[in-house]
Amino acid sequence: MASEPSSPGPAIGLIMTGGGARAAYQVGVLRALCEILPKGVRNPFPIICGTSAGAINAAVLATDAANFRRGVRRLMTVWKNFHVQQVYRADAWGALANSARWLLTAMSGGRLSNPVSLLDNSPLSGLLERYVDFPAIGRNIDAGHLQAFAVTCSGYTSGQSVTFYQGQASLAGWARARRVGVAMPIGLPHLMASSALPFIFPPVRINREYFGDGSMRQIAPVSPALHLGAGRLLVIGVGRQSGQPAVRQPAEGYPSLAQIAGHALDSIFLDSLEVDLERLQRINRTLGIIPAETLAKNGYPLRTVDFRVLTPSVPLSQIAAQHAHELPRVIRGLLQTVGAMRRTGSNLVSYLLFEKAYCRALIRLGYRDTLAQRDDLLVFLGYGPQ
Repeated sequence: MASEPSSPGPAIGLIMTGGGARAAYQVGVLRALCEILPKGVRNPFPIICGTSAGAINAAVLATDAANFRRGVRRLMTVWKNFHVQQVYRADAWGALANSARWLLTAMSGGRLSNPVSLLDNSPLSGLLERYVDFPAIGRNIDAGHLQAFAVTCSGYTSGQSVTFYQGQASLAGWARARRVGVAMPIGLPHLMASSALPFIFPPVRINREYFGDGSMRQIAPVSPALHLGAGRLLVIGVGRQSGQPAVRQPAEGYPSLAQIAGHALDSIFLDSLEVDLERLQRINRTLGIIPAETLAKNGYPLRTVDFRVLTPSVPLSQIAAQHAHELPRVIRGLLQTVGAMRRTGSNLVSYLLFEKAYCRALIRLGYRDTLAQRDDLLVFLGYGPQ
């Protein structure tokens, strides 16, 4: 029998951000949520939004919206047994040939056709076809188990952050500066596009435009969930937030290509989320000091949005450095050429290390970090004492 919240409130939107292999951390968070929630809870998140690798995790939950625990078990089965070869080709021919074509294209000024990525991620497409029942998303919406599911991609031609969403008929699209919401049945191309790391994986064509990783140019990561009706937000990130002190160490010479690439990926995946959450917190504080009658009288459209953020308590690059040797030899050699196998390049490795020991370490970290906030999360989700 389904268990209802003891303190029901506005609909909760689950937001899972991008980050390649770092998304294993989200699975640990979800596993802990399964443990702390009452047994009869079907789905605590009627609105599920994902970007990049977070979109893949979100899609599995959306297909199992009638049984949250089953969806998390399915994610656990894949992530705790991951190998690089399930995401991108790691054999000598598949990895080196694609990389060589990419380099030759850069040197030829783009005259060669289609070598637009460093790695070939066709194995991921096959994995998703086997594990994600896309028609189930629509069935769950029709049955009332899910209000909306959204995947964000970045348009290479338009420069827009496009959120493709599938949801109840009452929902309407939106258009804001550099970001739009478009209603459309979600399928494999949307997940492949949203998780197409720039330069590393190839862009994907959806209708008339090519799209890449949804974290690029996503200036308002929490916005889609709000547009889709969420009144509360649970955000699962994959990087330490700005409230945690930065570690400054003496430079060890000129930064390698891997160090620069890791820094760029951090900018894409982490910075906009921090800024958007800071903006949301500032709006909440401002609304808190404005009398309710003043807001009603002036028709002010903003509302207070309660939210929680779960992020790693340990830099994931540190964990990646401990497991970098588990990458296939060909990939290690390829990354060695750009300095990724050195300590300063471990940030880049943390996004590409789809190996089970690393993924299991991230799952354990997400599990521990979530249990540490058990009481507060129970209250936030509506199942704890007020």
